[in-house]
Amino acid sequence: MAIIEVKVPQLSESVSEATLLDWHKKEGESVARDENLIDIETDKVVLELPAPADGVLVRIMKKTRDSVGSGDVIAQIDTEAKAGAAPQPAAAKPPAATPAQPAAAAKSQPPVMPAAQKLAAERGIDTAKVQGSGRDGRVTKGDVLEAAKPQPAVQAAAARAADQPRRTARRPPGAARADVAPAPARRRAPGAIAVDGRDPHDVQ
Repeated sequence: MAIIEVKVPQLSESVSEATLLDWHKKEGESVARDENLIDIETDKVVLELPAPADGVLVRIMKKTRDSVGSGDVIAQIDTEAKAGAAPQPAAAKPPAATPAQPAAAAKSQPPVMPAAQKLAAERGIDTAKVQGSGRDGRVTKGDVLEAAKPQPAVQAAAARAADQPRRTARRPPGAARADVAPAPARRRAPGAIAVDGRDPHDVQ
């Protein structure tokens, strides 16, 4: 038996830990060298962890969603074993049946990466309404940041409302202004005679 350890690769200096996503292999299954075993997510990127050699994945030591650091051993590969030769665990109790309705509801929601889930909670964003761009439709941190941006249609409507001039009621042609008093009527005094076309006895 030749056992090879599968370790978390060296992370960048600014990243203290990472999160394991879904395993692509199960215990007892054969693996090929450079075949992706599991995806590892950090705050900045999602990494693929390839198998270091051909063999059988005999033991998985870290589960999905576990936090890991650089150099942590997460699995073991036996380079001389055959597929299906993984040790079987002792008799275990069957898992308790779960209600069908919650399971169906969980399937309808897209898988969300831990960093994206944390950011969505901080900004009050419903991840069920976010379109995932990651592997198998996973919602990534970038998807949440994109969903947090104001929608272009909303911005355009607000800009049009701000630029629209205030309209005032128009007066019909020939209508007099309400704030201007009409000129007083002129009347002629009895017996007055017009001079040069004017009537000196006109009184106002």
